Amino acid sequence: MSQATQQLGADPTALREQLFDFWTRKEFETLRAVAFKGFSDFQTPLEDLLCVLEGCPGRQKGKATTMGHSILMEFERWRRTHPKVTLQAVPEVSKLGLQRRALRLLTDAQPSFMDPLIDIYQLGNLDRSILRLHIIKLQAVSCYREAALLSMKLEFQNEVDMEEMCVPLILQDKLPMAESFVRGHPKLEERMLTLLDSWCHPDFSIAQLRRQFPRLSLSKHQTDQIQPKMLSKQVFRLMEKFNIDPGLCPNSVYKRKSDSMRFLMYKRFVEKGMSEENWRDHVQSTVADDPELQIQLVELMVKYGGMVNAAQWSLHYGLPKDRLPFGVWDTQESLPPSLREVSKGCNAESWDPSQAHRDRFYQLPITRDHVHFLETLEGLQCCRDTVLQPGCIVGVDMEWRAGFGAVSPQQRVALIQLAVPGQVFLLDLCAHGFSQHNTTVTFIRSLFSATTVLKLGYGMAGDLKCLLATWAQFSEEPLKMEGVLDLLNVHQQMQRSTSSRGSSGSPRGVLVGEGPAEKGLSLLVQQVLGKPLDKMEQLSNWERRPLRTSQLRYAAVDAYCLLDVYSALSRDPACFGLPQDLCSISSLQTEKSKEEKKKQARRRGARQESDPAPTLTLGPEKSPQPGEESQSPLPPRMAPQQLRVVCDNMLQGLGRYLRCLGVDVVVLENTDDHRVAAQLAQEDGRVILTCGQPYQTLKSQVGEGRCIALDCSEKAREQAVRVLKHFNVQPTQSDIFSRCQVCNSDQYLKMPRENMTRLLKERGFLQQQQQAPVPPEGETWDDSPSPAPFLAPGAPRYSPHCRWAPLSDLDSTTLTFPRGAVLQLHTVPPGLLPRIPFFFICTGCGKIFWEGSHFSRVLSQFQEVLCITEDTEDTPEFFNPTGPTPNL
Repeated sequence: MSQATQQLGADPTALREQLFDFWTRKEFETLRAVAFKGFSDFQTPLEDLLCVLEGCPGRQKGKATTMGHSILMEFERWRRTHPKVTLQAVPEVSKLGLQRRALRLLTDAQPSFMDPLIDIYQLGNLDRSILRLHIIKLQAVSCYREAALLSMKLEFQNEVDMEEMCVPLILQDKLPMAESFVRGHPKLEERMLTLLDSWCHPDFSIAQLRRQFPRLSLSKHQTDQIQPKMLSKQVFRLMEKFNIDPGLCPNSVYKRKSDSMRFLMYKRFVEKGMSEENWRDHVQSTVADDPELQIQLVELMVKYGGMVNAAQWSLHYGLPKDRLPFGVWDTQESLPPSLREVSKGCNAESWDPSQAHRDRFYQLPITRDHVHFLETLEGLQCCRDTVLQPGCIVGVDMEWRAGFGAVSPQQRVALIQLAVPGQVFLLDLCAHGFSQHNTTVTFIRSLFSATTVLKLGYGMAGDLKCLLATWAQFSEEPLKMEGVLDLLNVHQQMQRSTSSRGSSGSPRGVLVGEGPAEKGLSLLVQQVLGKPLDKMEQLSNWERRPLRTSQLRYAAVDAYCLLDVYSALSRDPACFGLPQDLCSISSLQTEKSKEEKKKQARRRGARQESDPAPTLTLGPEKSPQPGEESQSPLPPRMAPQQLRVVCDNMLQGLGRYLRCLGVDVVVLENTDDHRVAAQLAQEDGRVILTCGQPYQTLKSQVGEGRCIALDCSEKAREQAVRVLKHFNVQPTQSDIFSRCQVCNSDQYLKMPRENMTRLLKERGFLQQQQQAPVPPEGETWDDSPSPAPFLAPGAPRYSPHCRWAPLSDLDSTTLTFPRGAVLQLHTVPPGLLPRIPFFFICTGCGKIFWEGSHFSRVLSQFQEVLCITEDTEDTPEFFNPTGPTPNL
């Protein structure tokens, strides 16, 4: 090593080549030692460092795994032992040139690469006009993210155009970056929010953005993101985050209320899951004094409720004749006086439900006089003396008003239900003097922290979130949770046990795919006690006073059923596939979920648990024993391209795995409603893959066998294997990565290295010829943006079974494809050019891929379902998909 270092001397080019050799061989300790010695031999360290960095492959990506970033970190360590190496020591005539060169290195840089360069070369002291010009150049070559990062690092936000900076970021799915850009600048926060809100206006067209930003090429995928439904959700999130007046976002507020109106219509007239009184309360609260919403209500009533109801509501709001739908005015004129007002419903309610209701739903086993509505401290004391008895078991539930059309997402608890054997206490938190009294707060804190009192709940995460919004004291001094059993965890354990044993494993096992479309607690009650809950009052206005009799009964039932369920499960837990100690399930679930959340957080953040739903056919399978024949014959073998599915937004990981194996997959976004899956299935003939709550709703909207529920507890790879086996799909090696992982397109353009190099030079992404050793024949570079180990000689080669586009499909002037996708040149590290003979470009979104180790990893992950034959192991036509490759 010392001899090699002596040969390097002070030549930065020689040092870079030697360091590159150590880097590719992963000899990092040697690299550090050689770099440290080399820096000490530099005659002009700051200038020579730039020479080294400018020639490093992948320098633009600046990740911790890139060679350029590692060299820069080693230089930082070396500089600590050489404090005199500063920019002040450089002659003035050379200082500006070094700063300009360092500034050019920031193109495509990550923050970890950017901070050291800014510090070493004091880029913050550069003339503001030079910085502004560089930021404009970054925008001109579509490096919007890098321009935003540099602006934030140099606190340049107020000196650049907010729209020019943020609009491209938003269109490229980088809204968090745009948020960071405006954060801390109130005027910029308001401007970005009003901008997003303006895109929610019914008259907004994407053509306006094209005219405003003519140099910004938008793919179909990017334009699809500019939808009012998704945008309005982001507006409300940012409105709360930045504490901005909702009056600045009228379009989003109207959109939310309009969507709430349609949902209320569906719940009342289609699903029939809401009483008339509840529905009327929510509708009037949502519409309020907005004339446009009043007109929309009448229009929806014509469609859902009939002409008479529409006429009654139009009279109620006094709407003008010229704004009414056809026929409503004539119906008004024909109505007798007794029908000219909106029905106010039946005021007389009996505590005892009808016999039909008793036959269908779980009933409260106590009488009305044992249900206590508490709004005074005297009544609370009686409750306290009862529920805090050592050994007591308490069913806990909470109710709050559904936020239909509400601007603020924070929901405060309106009613707390505490059930003990023989009694139910209803705590009225709408009585302000009662709810905010220190005695009430102390009681709630004592209840949840009492280790000798077992508290039963179902999905208590939502309840606790609303408790924090109700009492700020619990945020300042966190609420201790002791002796709590969330039956949601127990329910999920039942689901897994039943899935692993099969439906015939136990006479009291959880039945799936049968009965009404119950979910959550109602499903658990049905599975354990035989009848579901009546959820008609679930979406009540729980802040109205006095509460109706049906509301009081519903509130009492929701808490008391927890006691009956726990009692039934405790008598025979093995019958339901549960351990003897039910309380052990909660702690077990917590431990299991910790590792799962860590894995999920790296991809898309921890996902909030949803209520369990039945798993249909794709649970763990029982393999036939040797000599036995499978009882259910497999369907005919199917190619991956023949299977067309739509994955619910809870199965995005599954969708990505299936897509990388060649299956035609549409994956719902996080903001998509589950009913979008049914619409796509009906229109495109797709099979729905889902899990959890939506299964029962979705399966009723498609044909038999067209909706499949999977086990949410399984990993995405395991789910993918189950789906492939279920449909007898046997992918071949050529099916791997035959579809774009971003947009699902199955058409690629194959571009030789020479053409790619020419394009990079013409567009300013390749400022000098990169010289780097070419790997030995048979080896290939990784397909990530940063250097990675070469593939071993003889490794499986990438040869996709896909459609090929001719080079003539790419417009050489605009670099766009016929469907509008723009070529993403900025994602190609110049350092890869000497090693990659061909690049593969998706014509659907413009993303660029190259052959690498990802292919081998997928191949090894799915060996059990891949069909590898001599015919599929060698597909030489891959290298000449369209004959001789013409020059671009």
